[in-house]
Amino acid sequence: MGRRRRSSVGTASSILVAVFFIFLQQAPVIAKNSSSWLTLTGNAPAIVAKGGFSGLFPDSSGDAYNFALVASSPDTVLWCDVRLTKDGLGICLPDIKLDNCTNIPNVYPAGQNSYLVNGVNTTGWFSVDYSMKELSPVSLVQAIYSRTFRFDANDYPILAVEDVVTTFQPPGLWLNIEHDIFYGQHNLSMTDYVLSVSNRVTVDYVSSPELAFLRSIAAQLGNSNTKLIFRFLGENNAEPSTNKTYGSLLNNLTYIKTFASGILVPKSYIWPVTPDNYLLTYSSIVMDAHTAGLEIYAADFANDNILSFNYSYDPLAEYLSFIDNGIFSVDGVVTDFPITPSEAIGSLSLLSTFEFRKLHPFIISHNGASGDYPDCTDLAYQKAADDGADFIDCPVQVTQDGIAICMSSANLIVDTTVIKSPFASRLSSIPEIQDTPGIFTFNLTWDEIQKNLKPAISSPEFKYSMVRNPRYMNVGSFMRLSDFLDFARDKPLSGVLISIEYAMFMAEELGFSVTDAVISALDDAGYNNQTALEVMILSTNSSVLVEFKQKTKYKLVYKIDESIRDAIASSITDIKEFADAVAIAKQSVYPVRDQFTTQQTDIVFKLQAAGLDVYAYLFQNEFVSQPWDFFSDATVEINTYIQGAGVDGIITDFPATARSYKRNSCRRMGKNAPGYMSPVQGGGLLQLVSPQSMPPALAPMPVLRDSDVVEPPLPPVAPKMALSPGSVDSALPPSPPSSALQLVASLTMALAMACASAILFV
Repeated sequence: MGRRRRSSVGTASSILVAVFFIFLQQAPVIAKNSSSWLTLTGNAPAIVAKGGFSGLFPDSSGDAYNFALVASSPDTVLWCDVRLTKDGLGICLPDIKLDNCTNIPNVYPAGQNSYLVNGVNTTGWFSVDYSMKELSPVSLVQAIYSRTFRFDANDYPILAVEDVVTTFQPPGLWLNIEHDIFYGQHNLSMTDYVLSVSNRVTVDYVSSPELAFLRSIAAQLGNSNTKLIFRFLGENNAEPSTNKTYGSLLNNLTYIKTFASGILVPKSYIWPVTPDNYLLTYSSIVMDAHTAGLEIYAADFANDNILSFNYSYDPLAEYLSFIDNGIFSVDGVVTDFPITPSEAIGSLSLLSTFEFRKLHPFIISHNGASGDYPDCTDLAYQKAADDGADFIDCPVQVTQDGIAICMSSANLIVDTTVIKSPFASRLSSIPEIQDTPGIFTFNLTWDEIQKNLKPAISSPEFKYSMVRNPRYMNVGSFMRLSDFLDFARDKPLSGVLISIEYAMFMAEELGFSVTDAVISALDDAGYNNQTALEVMILSTNSSVLVEFKQKTKYKLVYKIDESIRDAIASSITDIKEFADAVAIAKQSVYPVRDQFTTQQTDIVFKLQAAGLDVYAYLFQNEFVSQPWDFFSDATVEINTYIQGAGVDGIITDFPATARSYKRNSCRRMGKNAPGYMSPVQGGGLLQLVSPQSMPPALAPMPVLRDSDVVEPPLPPVAPKMALSPGSVDSALPPSPPSSALQLVASLTMALAMACASAILFV
């Protein structure tokens, strides 16, 4: 191999220092009134870190175990999947096959063997073929390919159970035992090992999916404080010692109580899901277990799994459904990401209702609650209002007959079913808007849009096979700007945000003044005289905001439409002349290098020092949209931008997640807040990557200059260009030949059909 190994156990000593700057402080977990919890004992649910913080670092590695204790609730229990070496030593490995979680094929290329494991012929590298000394050159690696491999070069040695206890001194230790029969075939006794190790270190939990094993140690551990947990596998899987299915064993919990104090079940036993990934009604298993006197723990939690659509890609919402639903609570969760249940249990459970809408930060919807319903529809706006958005937004577009409407894109192909409509041939090329042909709102009248098109839900992470709420992909109604303003008036909102783009194109090519149309709509809806709702106007064009500043007293937001690393002082001075706030891309605050943040810029500070509010965009719940630093947890990301960078508001597809963050009880604790609610430091994780595994350097982002900000005023609208039905084609560039149009339309339709099919069958 030729790699230099570290002399300490894993990186246990170094990470203690390195991780300090990632989490600012560590405080005791928030005490909850024990009588409020619906667990068997009335205590808060336990957090069990499977292999440590294995969602980030290799499972069972020194960094994974240490990070779990630093980044999570201080009473987090460490989980170890115990395997036996040929000299009878217990080691922590997530898989019975070492080639799935270590680099052993590189160390011992000829070490592959085939054995029967629970009656199945299995080929790979096995711990029973090696002594602990022989395994010393072997390093742990990330076993799940969708997670980062950047830490694999840190040379993590395989740890013995005693190493985990003596090095990390966990508040609790959970040993999971599997394949007792397999080890017996190799003249090794898992029973003897567990009894022996229990005499040397404190073991708080022993779980196993094998009844015979648990029963064999029950009598001998009966007088100890060790809890024995029977682990259920898939309902149709056969338990090896009885050959009964785990599903059938659920019917005899009173028998399990005779030798175990609890059960561990896949989370789907509690909240079953449909084949298309929606929740069914919860089962009675938690109540049944508690009635039998058994604690019940739920397994298989991972933030980077595909969650049920009911959770809107928010893992924190999933945890709350298991621990704080008002009906039952599991007694603990087994997770790859222990920071998220720490947040759920310590900060977001058992909250009394209080007025959160006036709390910092502002929540601004992005096309309504577009993470759950099609963009800019009545359903998306209603959910945004229900979910706690302070401002709902309307991106204004114009139809062929001069109607201002709310649509996320001027190109109807993006968010409607236009490609399947009779208007699929109305393609045109508008270089001022986009490089490729499209079917634009001004190619159709409002009546044609309303009667012939359906909304289409956005799926920005479709390339990762992550789609949004497919059952509701074509629901809801489009809204005119006037409809939107009427809708918002009686909702519990702070205000509305009107987004305007392409104003110069509309004036010059369509003969339409979008600024005048918006001002007129606001006046007609009574917003000039209404004090209850604030109006914000957002645009990437300073010329638009200058015109609004001259004609209105609305709050003006300048959107910087590219990621910047800095802004020269004069450019900020220019912005201050026409805007009250600035919307900046998330990467302008925390630049990202191969999914790792590199630093925290001072752009927020500079803008706020000039008296400008700062709103960051765009927040999404899908874990693939977040750098590794945020642990596939949208709440960690939001917290970092609010507590770490100090932004005044966030623009999000998922207002419910931001509302949940605003309600967390830790926000009122100040410096006494627990470490898991401290902001992540930009670039912190990247410092834990070995030099040979560093990702490629980040290309320098531009600096905002005066020339990027200052624009000529909007041109006057010539009366001869006034928009009327059917006249728009004359204002457009020449159309391609009809055969070319048909070809483009056919290709576009084929692509749309393929995407729709993929969405239905993902």
